[in-house]
Amino acid sequence: MRNLAIACLFVLQSLASYDAHAQRGQTEGINDNYKAQDLNAKEWVKRFEGESREVFVHRRDIVAALDVKTGASIADVGAGTGLFVPFLAQRVGGQGKVYAVDIAPAFIEHIRKKAKDENLTQVVAVLSTERSIELPANSVDLIFMSDAYHHFVHYKEMLASMHKALKPGGQLIVIDFDIEAKGVEAWLVEHVGEKKSVFRKQIEAAGFTFAKDMTLPAMKTSFIYRFTK
Repeated sequence: MRNLAIACLFVLQSLASYDAHAQRGQTEGINDNYKAQDLNAKEWVKRFEGESREVFVHRRDIVAALDVKTGASIADVGAGTGLFVPFLAQRVGGQGKVYAVDIAPAFIEHIRKKAKDENLTQVVAVLSTERSIELPANSVDLIFMSDAYHHFVHYKEMLASMHKALKPGGQLIVIDFDIEAKGVEAWLVEHVGEKKSVFRKQIEAAGFTFAKDMTLPAMKTSFIYRFTK
């Protein structure tokens, strides 16, 4: 009887530990370097906007596949240095809106300057937190994320925030690394942490419906999933 009680206690502790990890998502502190006040955005442009990144190489095809309508309202969550911002702005046109959302103050300032220099008046840079994208309810038609989901520490809260911000029938596009793909380096597997099937289950559990695997044939180490609210 005592052994059974100990076994049950072990199971309960394991489940509690698993649930805590599931709620937390990525490890605390993974994004601290992005929030640093001395972050040099120009240095990160070299990392994020180069031929070594699959999403950079296929950026135009990715945006074309989104089938964005003129006048649409889009949130680019985890916009980084703004790689996709000009392309999304071009798609929505002057009557649309692109919210470039990120937790890094330096990236936000960089995007604001970039939008001003390129006269992208439809672009609004939004400083978010690790728990919320800081957008009003029912404010956007589409949320776009490129290599950002695996950085969510509090993914349940972030997904709830995105679900709230999307209009009824709105779409969520998730681009991230497929750690089961051939040729993915060990450090990236460790960094991303979960399989795409796990990410999909997490997103579906947050009230989204899986709509389509939009992965481009030319993409070797990344996937593109479309969900709807």
